[in-house]
Amino acid sequence: MEDGSEISRLALELSDLEVALFLCLAAHQHCRIDTTAANIHDVAKELALICANTFGLSYSILDCSSATTLEDFHAELLPPGLYRSSYARPSRSRMTTESAGMISSYHDIRDPKGRLKSVPLEHKQEVVNVVIAKNFSHVNDNIQREALELMHSKKLTTPAGLLEAPTNFLFLPLIVRGEAQPLNAHLNDYLFISHFHDTEDGYVYLEETNDWLSDGQMSASSVIRKPEAQTKKGHPHVESAVIEQLQQLSTTVSMGADIARYQQDIVVFLRLSRAVAGGISTRSNLHFKSFSKLLAVLHGIDFLTPSIVALAARKVFRHRIIVAKPEEDRSLQYGSDLHAVSQVLEYANPDSILDGVLTLEAPL
Repeated sequence: MEDGSEISRLALELSDLEVALFLCLAAHQHCRIDTTAANIHDVAKELALICANTFGLSYSILDCSSATTLEDFHAELLPPGLYRSSYARPSRSRMTTESAGMISSYHDIRDPKGRLKSVPLEHKQEVVNVVIAKNFSHVNDNIQREALELMHSKKLTTPAGLLEAPTNFLFLPLIVRGEAQPLNAHLNDYLFISHFHDTEDGYVYLEETNDWLSDGQMSASSVIRKPEAQTKKGHPHVESAVIEQLQQLSTTVSMGADIARYQQDIVVFLRLSRAVAGGISTRSNLHFKSFSKLLAVLHGIDFLTPSIVALAARKVFRHRIIVAKPEEDRSLQYGSDLHAVSQVLEYANPDSILDGVLTLEAPL
């Protein structure tokens, strides 16, 4: 593959988080990052440093909670210093001296009765390249739908004006694995892949800058600026031309009929599994095929193999699988015992379901 070896060599120098972002940027898709409750603040900071140093992209970290409002969400999408309206008030942790001055000067604009006037934006506002939405499953459904609209159309109409996403735009919901609060089903299905980052996976940037590591799990501020000293010497910087090259090379990856059948068998077996209540959508099938080809380029080959397809299946389907409840099992309609079904499904989870499906005989 022409120039494909350069990309595969680059991938070996990148961390798992960097590779996940690299692939999503090439596909112009979005990624769900799962981690543990103890690691969520450090993972958010590591992602911020990766965006700034490895990819040269602007970013914002959103500290989400059930108290987050739609106005807060809109405000946090903008780069610091671009707050133009009372509809976009920065959170306390985000407000800098400069932005605080801008807000106060705006508040001096009042009508004759002393009420604040709503001043619409004169131009479109461009949001940051990467939005790292920490604990995004905690926000209400309206905010999650707004995020989905921004991901889908790259535009978001707000009372303050139009927000527009740049060409290289990533939305990264950062979720604590195993939490009860699920993401909006449509938003979750729109996410290209999911990646789990555990403690032993390490941090390329944070481990060299101990002052950035969490102390007693203190929360990061909602925006982390890029100190020049944080740039890791000798670590590769991924140019936009390389990202575009990865995308173009993926379109030339060939797939034999046996591999196409293997991919389809995985999808069919997932849909028919008694432990799966849903989530294996048409969109997920399309993502499965495109992500498999991106992985092939990353491995330096121009054809798909069963092992690459199996790896793609884990990344694409894990966050989408809806585990069935015993009382919803189809076999109960034919006289099966609820207790017996409960025992069968007791230990079912997305990982065990994928393990079972991927025992399918792979083509040689």
